[in-house]
Amino acid sequence: MHPHDDGSRSAVRTQQLGSTRQTILGLLKTSGPQTANQLAAALGMTEMGVRRHLNALAKEQCVEVELVRQGPGRPMHRYRLTEAAQALFPKNYSVLALDLLGELEEQTASTELIEALFRGRKRKLLERYAPHMEGKSLRQRVDALAAIQNAGGYMVSVSEEKDELVLDEHNCPIAQVAGRYQQACACELELFEALLDAPLERTECLSKGGDKCRYRIRVKSSPI
Repeated sequence: MHPHDDGSRSAVRTQQLGSTRQTILGLLKTSGPQTANQLAAALGMTEMGVRRHLNALAKEQCVEVELVRQGPGRPMHRYRLTEAAQALFPKNYSVLALDLLGELEEQTASTELIEALFRGRKRKLLERYAPHMEGKSLRQRVDALAAIQNAGGYMVSVSEEKDELVLDEHNCPIAQVAGRYQQACACELELFEALLDAPLERTECLSKGGDKCRYRIRVKSSPI
């Protein structure tokens, strides 16, 4: 036996475990809530083996148990996906958004209505998030903005460089839409300026081929 055989088998075993759990999630997605027995039959596994995977998925907050009563006797335990687990499955929202915006553009033969839509979205976001900025220093406002964007999947980091704060968005959930409709990027810049109440510059943009969206926020004379 080669010295690395144990490690190789362990890696294969880990991959198999991951694959089985993905299959369980897929079954729950396509077939709805299932009992451990039903899943075991579908997977060709023992019920005990399936329960080990279900317990692991429950710890990861991907599945939860529901009790189903069918007459007298003990209730039946069924497993279902949690709301958090739904995010693990592919979404096609950007394609839908592009199709709808494209149809709107064709129907009106103008970009004015699309620009109005993006401005309206910016206004609603400003109303929603402005209260989070009240009474905060600039650095606290930047951190609050980072938290808001992180909740939306933008993968934000904040750093300091001399007299600037740098906010980097490493992911853009609406990159496909922003790539076609630059109004999205323009409105984000205006929204950030309004929320932070500070001058800022976008020096890099994911929708224009950059590695990230980078915002440089110039610090005023007041402390960060």
